[in-house]
Amino acid sequence: MPYHKDKQQAFQDAEKGYSQAVEAHQLIQSGAEDYGTRVKELRKEAEEALQQIDNALEVSSEHQRQQLEQYRAQLQGYINQYPN
Repeated sequence: MPYHKDKQQAFQDAEKGYSQAVEAHQLIQSGAEDYGTRVKELRKEAEEALQQIDNALEVSSEHQRQQLEQYRAQLQGYINQYPN
């Protein structure tokens, strides 16, 4: 049973990280005074979420894997949208 709990926890952690990155993306407004700060925050959140997704992928079910791959694609899109 601990394996199942770890699998579920890993998925929930990845979902939370993804949600935080999405929120950071929604706060970015081009031309705003804090634009650069917001972009840095988004990149940080997205990179942390990608690490959580990688961890979750190691133990995920097939259904979870599909969702995690969608999250990964969206986060990569954010990172590509705002390069260093």
